[in-house]
Amino acid sequence: MPTLREPFHTGPAESLADAFKALFDEALMLVDALLSPTKIIDEVEQMRALQVAADNIEATDPQQAEVLRSRAARIGLR
Repeated sequence: MPTLREPFHTGPAESLADAFKALFDEALMLVDALLSPTKIIDEVEQMRALQVAADNIEATDPQQAEVLRSRAARIGLR
């Protein structure tokens, strides 16, 4: 029985095709990361700076700290 989180598949061939598409997408992302390591390094440094800033203001402004952490998380998901 399909749920809202799991799409309904018509058969094993469709599941296999979806798995290969996901594998292909991941491989493309890996190649992109290997070809542009400075982009990855810049994003990690940006995330780290946001985390440090959030840690520094946590005691005085927890809401702003959460905003900074959320921004860092979004950078990590790119």
